[in-house]
Amino acid sequence: MDSNALKAFLAIVDQGSFSEAAEQLHLTQPAISKRLAALESQLDTTLIDRSHRQIRLTDSGARLLPHARKILDEIHNARIALSPDSGLIEGELQIIASHHIGLHHLPNWLRRFKREYPQVSINLQFMESDAAYEQMRKRNAELAFVTLSDSMAPSFNVLAHWPDPMAFVISADHPLASLTKPGLADLAEHPALLPDTSTSTYRVVSRLFLEANLSLHSQMPTNYLETLKMMTSVGLGWSVLPLRMVDRSLKVLEGVLASGTEAEHRVTRMLGAIGLTDRQPGNAAKALLSIVQEEEERPM
Repeated sequence: MDSNALKAFLAIVDQGSFSEAAEQLHLTQPAISKRLAALESQLDTTLIDRSHRQIRLTDSGARLLPHARKILDEIHNARIALSPDSGLIEGELQIIASHHIGLHHLPNWLRRFKREYPQVSINLQFMESDAAYEQMRKRNAELAFVTLSDSMAPSFNVLAHWPDPMAFVISADHPLASLTKPGLADLAEHPALLPDTSTSTYRVVSRLFLEANLSLHSQMPTNYLETLKMMTSVGLGWSVLPLRMVDRSLKVLEGVLASGTEAEHRVTRMLGAIGLTDRQPGNAAKALLSIVQEEEERPM
C-alpha cells in the first residue's frame, strides 16, 4: 500500500475537499485524484463518495481511516528509529501554540532554540487549545503547546507540563477594590469576565461558585485572555487571569475567601506540550521540549 496514496486519502478526508488537500500536499488536483483512484483500485473498493458536494466517507473508507493513520505513524516512527545519531538537528518542525502561550512563553523558548539549532526551520501556527487538539489528531503538527484538558483523549501524550498560577483580578476603581477581604459571595454580586464555558479555567471557577451555592454571572465570554485583561482593566467586571499577565492596570484580590470559612481559593491551570501517543517526536521536537522544560523550571 503506497504511503503517498494514504497521505492523499487522509488529506482529502481532513481538509474536506480535493482542492484543499492538493494545496496542503503541494500537488495539483488531478494528481491527488489520481492517487486516491490508485488506492481504491488496489483495495478494489470505493473509499470516498463523490456524488455529493461535501466529502463523505463510504463504509470502506471509514474502516480504512484509523489504519491509514496508524500505518503512516509507524512509517514516521521507523524513520526516526533509523535516523543517524549524529547529533545534528535539522529539518522542519511543525508546532502549534495557544495564543496565551505564544505571547507569554514561546518567545523565550524560540529565541534560545534558534540560537542553539539554527538548522531547524519552524512552522508555527496559533490557535485556541481546543482547535489545537483537533489539528494534532489530523497530524498537522508534531507538537502543540496548550492548556491541558482533564478530558484529554488517550490518543494524546503529555510530553511536558507546568503549572500556570492564576489570580482573581479587578481594576483599581472597581467596587470590590475597597473591600479588605472580599469573598466569593462578594464576587457573585458583580459581573464576571471569563473564558468560554468549555474551557478548564471556566470549569474550575464555576466549580468554586457551585460548591459555595453561589451564582456566577459571566458576561461577554472570550478565550482571548488579553481581551479579558483589557475589559477587566477598564472596570467591566472581575476576572481570573494568569499571574504573569498581571500589571499595574490590574489589582489582585488577595486571598479570595469562601463565605463563613477561612479557606483561601487559589486557581491554577496546567499548561503543557502534547504529542500523539503512537507517534514518536523527532530530534528537533525533543530538543525544543528540553528547552521548554528548563525554561519553565526557572523562577518567574
